[in-house]
Amino acid sequence: MTETVVSSATKELVIGFDRPFCIIGERINPTGRKIMAEEMKNGDYSRVESDAIAQVEAGAHMLDVNAGIPLADEPRILAEAIQLVQGLTDVPLAIDSSIIDALEAGLAVYKGKALVNSVTGEDESLERVLPLVKKHDAAVVAISNDETGISEDIDVRYNVAKKIVERAADHGIKACDVVVDPLVMPIGAINTAGREVLKLIHRLRTELKVNTTCGASNISFGLPNRNGFNGAFISMAIQAGMTSAITNPLHGEVVAASLGADVMLGKDPDCARWIRKFREPAPEGAGAGGRGTGRRGTGRRRARPAA
Repeated sequence: MTETVVSSATKELVIGFDRPFCIIGERINPTGRKIMAEEMKNGDYSRVESDAIAQVEAGAHMLDVNAGIPLADEPRILAEAIQLVQGLTDVPLAIDSSIIDALEAGLAVYKGKALVNSVTGEDESLERVLPLVKKHDAAVVAISNDETGISEDIDVRYNVAKKIVERAADHGIKACDVVVDPLVMPIGAINTAGREVLKLIHRLRTELKVNTTCGASNISFGLPNRNGFNGAFISMAIQAGMTSAITNPLHGEVVAASLGADVMLGKDPDCARWIRKFREPAPEGAGAGGRGTGRRGTGRRRARPAA
């Protein structure tokens, strides 16, 4: 079975077909967050700090760190943010940038084996990012688009993913270190997007035999009750074969959906992780047997014999 191993200085994480679903926290990202962007630009990482701690406490297994701020020194900011986060938590990180100098700066200070986010199927991207991934012995997110853009045809997206995996091999990067993003499209705009991406996830697992990830919230763009919808999508994507997602662990529906799917698919023996997450504490003063040890029956009604 394919296993993608990433790590911090002290903690290893394995993303794999038979492993629990991996939640990659998305919130350390200034895109669309004007106050955070301005603070990071000025060297204030207080929101980065609080977001890192909150996401790990909520259940994130990895954190994505992005410093894409227009007209800012992204390489410096990304490197500083990575160092700060690694000083706060031991979970592995995804280093997220479209700028090669920023990726280089982030990888230079990172302790462990990072996940680089990301490379596309464009030849320029492949020839700039893949040597960097190999140099730093990292894993990489492969996004299924190329010079032609994002195709609605899943056969095209599959072939782009296959091209990236093959090109990575040319650079000495194993297929298990390529985590494919099949590109989740908003279902409110493209009615078949959900069904099609589930088919593609299944093909990526069974035919290309790679781990997968996605920006899970893209599926619900423009819809009401997005968190509930994202949770429904996550559980179905896990069943189709998806092994990780970049999402917001502060949304309880998403975490519950992923943990529940793990239970249903036998990836949480004895429901241990589910119970640990959701078990209610015993009431104060309850005996060792807990509340309810003296109840008279099971609460079930006995079936009456047939007349």
